[in-house]
Amino acid sequence: MKSRGWNVGIFKREQRSLFGEILDWMLTPLLLLWPISLALTWLVAQGLANKPFDRALVYNVQALAQQVRVGSDLRAQFSLPQPASEILRADETDLVYYQVKGTRGEFLSGERDLPEPPRDEEKGNSYEVRIRDDEMRGMEVRVAYTWIRLDAGGDRPALVQVAETREKRSVLAAEIIKGVMLPQFAILPLAVLLVWLALVRGIKPLSQLEERIRARKSDDLSPLDDKAVPMEVAPLVLSVNDLLTRLKDSIANQKRFLADAAHQLKTPLAGLRMQADLAQRQDASEDELKRSLQQIGRASVQATHTVNQLLALARAEGGSANLPQQPCNIVSIVSEVLLDGFARATDKGIDLGYDGAEADTPGVEIKGNPTLLKEMLRNLVENAIHYTPSTESRPGVVTVRVLVDPYSRALVVQVEDNGPGIPPAERELVFQPFYRALGTNVDGSGLGLPIVREIAQRHGASISIDATHPGQALPGACFTLRFGLPV
Repeated sequence: MKSRGWNVGIFKREQRSLFGEILDWMLTPLLLLWPISLALTWLVAQGLANKPFDRALVYNVQALAQQVRVGSDLRAQFSLPQPASEILRADETDLVYYQVKGTRGEFLSGERDLPEPPRDEEKGNSYEVRIRDDEMRGMEVRVAYTWIRLDAGGDRPALVQVAETREKRSVLAAEIIKGVMLPQFAILPLAVLLVWLALVRGIKPLSQLEERIRARKSDDLSPLDDKAVPMEVAPLVLSVNDLLTRLKDSIANQKRFLADAAHQLKTPLAGLRMQADLAQRQDASEDELKRSLQQIGRASVQATHTVNQLLALARAEGGSANLPQQPCNIVSIVSEVLLDGFARATDKGIDLGYDGAEADTPGVEIKGNPTLLKEMLRNLVENAIHYTPSTESRPGVVTVRVLVDPYSRALVVQVEDNGPGIPPAERELVFQPFYRALGTNVDGSGLGLPIVREIAQRHGASISIDATHPGQALPGACFTLRFGLPV
């Protein structure tokens, strides 16, 4: 019991919810894109925050660069009025640094420890302002700088730099992010809610379809309305309708089969009861009692044969798909069938023979169930013996052939007789349960040929009926089984 409960638990965990799976596939990208959107917004906000302050740095660098002159000693000189210096450093939030160096690399003004830009940039255009990120006294700074070419001594251009810490930029970037992301915090749950509501509405037709199916009566096998469901569900509904149609036909066939079987069994059973009543009469003579017992014996044999045929047909229709299959030698199976039917053929004066391939001939093996194949061939042979008359002037002949096509190696089995044959109009009808050809005046269950066809179809074979001697009074019948390629 514990093992069974564990298996049930596993089944429940493995069963997936269509609603939950679609919801996951819709919300997962949304939730994954949200942090990506946050990161992109941060980068954009940083760029937007840098622009106005970078312009101020550029303006300051250009203003300081205009104060660099060439002195009388052909050296670079820099003079910054005190008010201008105070204005440059007047910032309540960030620290502002500057540096001016001459053409010989000498320090002229500002902070000596302000990092210099890469030397390979000295060849750029004069007064071209550039911006870089750097560090100053352990703090990140944004630096604007320019090289100034002067007609002064020295082999380098003069350098002017203005650096500013990044506090104002960070504050502005944070404000931008707040302005963009805070609405998203409210929009995201709303988007999730709308997705959930849309999904509920989207799968509502499935729930309605389930309700319509549950509301049906157990005997209602009419097709479902495929127009009342979404286009994506229509193929499923059509498949269910096809299954309902096949199930309806199957149930109808079963009902008809049971009715026919009851009718066929009713006659021998009624005969058994009547003969038993006759045998029980007190005034019955010994001869009458003997005849009654003989009739009871014949009726019981007929009833037994009918029941066996019914069981064989049921096994062929439903159970053969689950029966084991193996390579089967058709010649060997035919030999067994002929051996079993030899005594009955002899009693009727019928010449029962075989013509065709040997057991070791290539291509006489097929993959199938030997029990069903023997049942199929036995029914064909018994049917031929049963319906073939035999007289002194015209003895009955039944011949079984096994042939192999030398080109395609397809296997053909024929059962041929010289009896009354089957008219072309009835050759398809004789494969229906309980149907018997008219004019034969021979008792039978009417199940042998339906069994043959069902087993043949289970083994991928076709069956056809032709006349052995067309145009004659007794044209005979030739049943031909054609199997596919051998194993």
